[in-house]
Amino acid sequence: MKNWKKCAAIIGVIALLVIFCLPMYFALKGDFSQKEFMASLFTVMFVAVMCYVILMLFKYLNKKKDGQEKSSMIKNVVFDVGLVLVEFNWQDYLDSFGFDEEKRERIAKATFQSPVWDERDRGLYDEETYVRQCQELAPEYAKDIAAVMKDTPKTVRRMPYAETWTKYLKSQGYQLYVLSNYSRYMLDRTKKEMPFLKYMDGTVFSCDVKQLKPEADIYQTLLDKFGLKAEECVFIDDRPVNCEGAQEAGIHTICFKSFKQAAAELETLGVK
Repeated sequence: MKNWKKCAAIIGVIALLVIFCLPMYFALKGDFSQKEFMASLFTVMFVAVMCYVILMLFKYLNKKKDGQEKSSMIKNVVFDVGLVLVEFNWQDYLDSFGFDEEKRERIAKATFQSPVWDERDRGLYDEETYVRQCQELAPEYAKDIAAVMKDTPKTVRRMPYAETWTKYLKSQGYQLYVLSNYSRYMLDRTKKEMPFLKYMDGTVFSCDVKQLKPEADIYQTLLDKFGLKAEECVFIDDRPVNCEGAQEAGIHTICFKSFKQAAAELETLGVK
């Protein structure tokens, strides 16, 4: 079959070369004929136009085919929660305490910007342990740190598009999942800001499985728990490092910057 295609391609190239050489032949031959020259010239123009039309048609059909293949390939949309489906505005929350600049910076580094904050999402210990670990990073502000950590659920607010977006994707037949780093303390107190959870076919919160993104095991947990194929999933997360972890697991990814951008990138994968 491949030999036939190769032969057909060679014959086609030779035929095109002959056709494109005809005007030169009729122009240079001894008994010049204007009719023959013009006929050959129009033939060349016609063939050129037809080649262009066929090429454009081929590209269009291939593009349509690719879109259909991608559409059939992606069956599952997996969402991160923070800064994708809910707002996480710790900066304004911390500003609300009215700390001076130096004190604010120290407390930020001991809480939201500390390694303890990420480990809190793993959920190995109770909340009091994580508060104490934060206090150890800035012991002179222990009382303020306790107050800040107590009301951290106030940092979370639902995104205005989140419920509509997930409801629409669900209505289009896609399976929806959550894969999110989230502490038990925060999760228990912010579910009211997550009305989109009712459209989810499953959730993996880090505090439940004691694993964190971008570690490889949490992505495998998602796939194994719900029997998903990596190549049929697209994962949306605001952190590039988390997207890289998903890619290493064979999952398609979109690094979230805005709803409009993420929706547009979903369309390129055939998810509409």
